[in-house]
Amino acid sequence: MKPILPILAIIGLLQSCTAPVTFSSQVIGNPANCPRQTEPIPIASAKDEGLYQQFDYHIRDIITDADTITFQTQQYDIVFCRFDRTWTVEPGTLADESQTADNPEQFQENLQNPPYQTIELNGKSYQYRVILEPQPFGNDEPKTVVFELITPNSTQPQRHPLYTLEQVQQAEVGIALGVPRITSALNYADRLFWSVASEQGEGFSGIATIVGYNPDMNEVAVIQPQEIQGQQITDLVIAGDRSNPVFWLGTHISGEGNPYLPGTGLVAYRPSPPNLESGTITSYTVRNSPIIGAIPDKLHLEGDLLWVGTGNGVCQVRWQGADNPGNWSCWRFAAMAKLPSQELPLYRGLLEETPAVTLEADRVGDTVEVLWWSPVDYQTQKGRYEVRYEDGFTVTLEEGASSWSEIYGSSWQPLPGQPPLHWAGHEWHWNGDRFVRGFDQVALNFFGGGPVGIVSDQDQWTGEKPANLNALRGDLKVSELTKTTTKLNYYSGWVEEELLDPYFTVVPQNRPFNPRPNPLDEMAGF
Repeated sequence: MKPILPILAIIGLLQSCTAPVTFSSQVIGNPANCPRQTEPIPIASAKDEGLYQQFDYHIRDIITDADTITFQTQQYDIVFCRFDRTWTVEPGTLADESQTADNPEQFQENLQNPPYQTIELNGKSYQYRVILEPQPFGNDEPKTVVFELITPNSTQPQRHPLYTLEQVQQAEVGIALGVPRITSALNYADRLFWSVASEQGEGFSGIATIVGYNPDMNEVAVIQPQEIQGQQITDLVIAGDRSNPVFWLGTHISGEGNPYLPGTGLVAYRPSPPNLESGTITSYTVRNSPIIGAIPDKLHLEGDLLWVGTGNGVCQVRWQGADNPGNWSCWRFAAMAKLPSQELPLYRGLLEETPAVTLEADRVGDTVEVLWWSPVDYQTQKGRYEVRYEDGFTVTLEEGASSWSEIYGSSWQPLPGQPPLHWAGHEWHWNGDRFVRGFDQVALNFFGGGPVGIVSDQDQWTGEKPANLNALRGDLKVSELTKTTTKLNYYSGWVEEELLDPYFTVVPQNRPFNPRPNPLDEMAGF
């Protein structure tokens, strides 16, 4: 059989769609200064990058010039050409993150006594850092997170407590202070601002904080929106004018063995004048907006346009009208592979021994989308790729749905846009046609058997081999959901890794015509 379609068809298979928004017809940039893709760049193998790092597309930095915007991941430089709004993928130019841990003594010293960083404002230099007191790894438990600022013509730092261990415990976001860090520093309207995040996991945490400094008054403002207090701020930009600013934040959470867990998504914090310390927030998540990824890593502001880089793609949004889906234009990251000339056996489960169907290209150059990779044996690290399969399979799970309070207690407060029920596909989100899952919605779970997916027999996992996954990122449709049973279709299958050579690319993310309501809102009588 020949169920695989060419790439242009694959892009449109998720839903009936509109074209992405083009915000300006004005000619911008010089096309001669834009790179052009010659050969696709293969994604790294698990043996080269570790079990799941080959799908770590989180944005570490954004670099701009008059012609291009470059979104840097650890593996790739993803370049947007302003002139014709096209994308190219180049080898990554970021330093290897593992090099920071090559010197354990220096690494520990930087945690205990981090060096000052510098920011310029009106031709003057300000030095800053954030520390724990007492220092970590000593005899006394850290009790306070302190922001230090050395102003021009001063040699001694101003010291401003941001929050205490007692406050973290009272907020019930942790039992110990995590090591804090500055995630962004910027000047805005003749003031300086910093975002502060804290290490999380194994009981360590902090309170999401923005620090503002007014040099004219020599005053510091500490902003800690309660709605995101137990999360990490990944980045900060400020739009609007001094009388009506909007603080745009990326957020996420991390836990033991899980460095990236979705938080409140993209957050707009609007201070209530005349003070910055109080205000309102609006959150934009994959469940209530067109944003392409669950975790906004880096932000970049250009006038009325906000660029949002996530672990699953990039969005450009007119921030003043962000509540209108028509003001978003997004592109998603994808791994593709040319179908081999010979037939390609496809298995309905990761560990299945007999192929369910055989895939075959209709024409030379036909492609298949690669969704994930998983080992079939921990010792040899031999694995299979999960690929998109539009004919799909059906499965019945002997597990149903529960309310969140049944699992976490009546005091549990769900995050904005969280699904109304806890069920097998709760890490997927409804896109108006199917339940879909981005790269950055996969909780990596480096301990305990790897990422969680759809598995028909939860009891068969022994720890020696992975669970027999039906789907890890494949789209889902639910036909029945009760307290004890889930029946669904999943639109993916598994192929032997040596039969495909995936490469990384960027494709438009389209919006559905007349999206249907989330069936979870009506199912199972919850």
